[in-house]
Amino acid sequence: MSATLQSPPFSALSSLREGRLGFIVCSVRPSFSSNSRRSFPRIRASTGSSSIDTGSSTELDSVSNYSEIVPDTVIFDDFERFPPTAATVSSSLLLGICSLPDTTFRSAVDTALADSECYGMDGSDDRMTCFFNKALVNVGGELAKLVPGRVSTEIDARLAYDTHGIVRKVHDLLKLYNEIEVPPERLLFKIPSTWQGIEASRVLESEGIQTHLTFVYSFCQAAAAAQAGASVIQIFVGRIRDWARNHSGDPEIEAAIRRGEDPGLALVTKAYNYIHKYGHKSKLMAAAVRNKQDIFNLLGVDYIITPLKILQSLKDSVGPDEDKYSFMRRLSPQSAAAYNFSKEELLKWDQYSFASAMGPAAVELLSAGLDGYATQARRVEELFGKIWPPPNV
Repeated sequence: MSATLQSPPFSALSSLREGRLGFIVCSVRPSFSSNSRRSFPRIRASTGSSSIDTGSSTELDSVSNYSEIVPDTVIFDDFERFPPTAATVSSSLLLGICSLPDTTFRSAVDTALADSECYGMDGSDDRMTCFFNKALVNVGGELAKLVPGRVSTEIDARLAYDTHGIVRKVHDLLKLYNEIEVPPERLLFKIPSTWQGIEASRVLESEGIQTHLTFVYSFCQAAAAAQAGASVIQIFVGRIRDWARNHSGDPEIEAAIRRGEDPGLALVTKAYNYIHKYGHKSKLMAAAVRNKQDIFNLLGVDYIITPLKILQSLKDSVGPDEDKYSFMRRLSPQSAAAYNFSKEELLKWDQYSFASAMGPAAVELLSAGLDGYATQARRVEELFGKIWPPPNV
C-alpha cells in the first residue's frame, strides 16, 4: 500500500460475519426504484505507453503508485493481505459490537453503560446521550490502539441541520477522547455535507479540529466543503451512477452525460481539479467504486475505497505488459491547472447559492443517507435502553 500520503483514510468495524468481526468503510446504502434504466459509456483505461515503474508485479502495486487504495472490507483474518490503516466508529459499528459478547470492543461499550457520570444524570435523554458519546469514544480509543492512522467518529445524523449542535457534539467527543489520551491529530469527525454541516466543518477546522465531510453528491457540496477547509471530502461514485441510470432531470448529471462521461467519475474529477487548481487543503476520497475500471479512471485521487473482491482481483492480476493495461495518472495538479471552470462555479458559496445549486440527485441521495444514519442511531439507543445497566462490569 502506498506510503506517500501522510494521512491514511479509514475503515470501520461492522457486524458479525460468519462468526468474525470485520472492518468496513461502507455506510448505509440508499435504494431507489424506477421503471427505466440508463446506460453510460464504458471508459477504458489507457493502452498507450506505461507511466509506471515496470518493476511493479501486480495491478494493485501499479495503481497504488497513484492513489491510496483503501480496503472497503477487511476481515480480521485478512489483515496480512489487506491491513487497515485507519478506522471509523459509528452507530452501525456499535450495533455490530453489541451482537458479539466477550470482546475488547464489547467491554468498551459495557464500560460506557456503567459510567457513573452518565448514571447520575436525572434526565433519561441526557443519560442516553452520555452513554452514546462514551461508547463511541471508548470504542474509538480501542481502535486507535490497533491502527496507525486516524480514527473517524460519526456525528449523529439527526444534528445534520444544526451547525451549533454539531460543533457542541464534536467538542463533547473531543473532551472525552482527551480524557483517554487520544490526541486530536489522531482524530477525524465525520459530518454530513448539508450546508449546516459544512459550516460546522468551517468552525471546527478553524479551531484545528479535523473534519471528514460525507454524503457529497454534487459539485456545490464539494466546492463549499473545500472552501470550508474540510480535511477529507468523500464522494460516492457508484451511488451517483445508480441514481442517474434510473432517473433524469438533474442538470449536473445531464451535462456529464452529454459530454459522454460517467456522472460519478465526472464529479470526482471536477472536485479534484477544483481543490488543486485553487489551492484548497482538502483530500478527496472516492467511495462506492464498482469495478476495476473505476479504479483505473480515478488514479491520482487521494483515496479510493475499494471492495475486497476488487482488491483481490487487482492483487491476483500480474502487472502490465504488452498484453495488459498500462496505467496513467488520470488526476494530477497539472491536469487540474488546465481545467476551466465557469464563472458560476467559482462563486463564494453561501446558503442561498448552495441550496439553489443542489440538484434532485444530491437532495435525494443526501436525504436517504441521513435517514439511514438516523435510523441506526435510534436502534443503538433502543438497544442501550434494553441492556442498561450491563451485567458483570
